[in-house]
Amino acid sequence: MSLQSEFSPEPPQASPSNNPWRKFRRNHQAILGAVVLVIILLSVILGPLIYTTPINKIDFAQSTLPPSWEHPFGTNDLGQDILARLLYGGRISIAVGLFSMVVAIFLGTLIGAVSGFYGGFLDAALMRLTDLCLALPRLPLLLLIIFLFRDAIKAIAGAEFGIFVLVVLVIGGLNWMSVARLVRAGFLTVREMEFVTAARALGASPWRLIWVHILPNVMSSVLVAGTLSVSTAIITESTLSFFGLGFPPDVPTWGRMLYDGQNFLEFAPYMVIFPGMAIFLTVLSINFIGDGLRDALDPRLS
Repeated sequence: MSLQSEFSPEPPQASPSNNPWRKFRRNHQAILGAVVLVIILLSVILGPLIYTTPINKIDFAQSTLPPSWEHPFGTNDLGQDILARLLYGGRISIAVGLFSMVVAIFLGTLIGAVSGFYGGFLDAALMRLTDLCLALPRLPLLLLIIFLFRDAIKAIAGAEFGIFVLVVLVIGGLNWMSVARLVRAGFLTVREMEFVTAARALGASPWRLIWVHILPNVMSSVLVAGTLSVSTAIITESTLSFFGLGFPPDVPTWGRMLYDGQNFLEFAPYMVIFPGMAIFLTVLSINFIGDGLRDALDPRLS
């Protein structure tokens, strides 16, 4: 055995305490949130296939019945089964949250990457645009946009799909600013590191520097921001539906169910309790997961 091989240093071993998955598993709140979220997702995906009660069957003789074996969550003022509508509506509410998150992540990552990489006048202009969007009152603006364009989008794409597309684009288009700031801050740090300087010296194009060398190193913060934006989108869609500006009345989203049950709160509180609990548990579990991911992906926390 040569002296060089005998005294050559061993490759550094990753510390188990720095493993993101190990750190995530040690966070009991994050694990609880993941379990609850998986249960909710399985319920809304598989539940309507198992619990086949029609969601739009009207029977005034069964109006506002309390929970029972026949109707586990009771019925609404039209005699429709609340559990069936809750399971079906969960698909729409969660889909709105996920697709809105994709829109927000795309816009925020694109604007933050361009701003942080190029700097100068372009950085100043994009950040002033971000500040302007942050200063806008989101809820009134959201209500105004939905009110102005919902009839036009219904005529083009249909009542349900058209409103879905409009809600997703508007919610995602009003939630990209925090993602853009995170991505810009990450780019300003990573672009000055040695491996980026070496790649630039070897002739790497700006496109390759952004998408291959820099962006993967800031994706952890983007992932956390995206996770938390899902819960924001679900609450925003529920708010729109509660104000009667979301999906049509025959589409049972969780927010629409709250809107329909508000007038029966005194003698049929279950019409509001069950969709409210669905929103609460979903948002809380996503926030727990987001907090767990933030702690697990932070190298400063061991």
